[in-house]
Amino acid sequence: MNISTFGFIISGILLNALAQLLLKKGTNAIGAIHLTADNWFATGLQVATQLPIIGGLSCYVISVVVWIIGLSRVDVSIAYPMLSIGYIVNAIGAWYFLGEVMSVQRLLAIGVIIIGVALLVKS
Repeated sequence: MNISTFGFIISGILLNALAQLLLKKGTNAIGAIHLTADNWFATGLQVATQLPIIGGLSCYVISVVVWIIGLSRVDVSIAYPMLSIGYIVNAIGAWYFLGEVMSVQRLLAIGVIIIGVALLVKS
């Protein structure tokens, strides 16, 4: 995998991770969503007008475009497992930006993912 292809793949992954963090930030501002026949429209409007949610959805759209470009240049058996890098970015981002707990078990799991991705990239 050359540097350009890696750049597209990693950019797609990072944009996807950012999308998740923004969506969570937007839902945190709203609170738990409970849809009913009476509130679905008002709830949908509330969700659709949250700036972090709009940003997250925008990141998703861009990440798909970037991902397709990267995927056109590398085997899916290499690219798809690299999506697990997003788990690492999300866990760290959720801890840093959203105040979520980073337990020892989560850190060990992230370590296993890092080892797996490193082995994959070297293959």
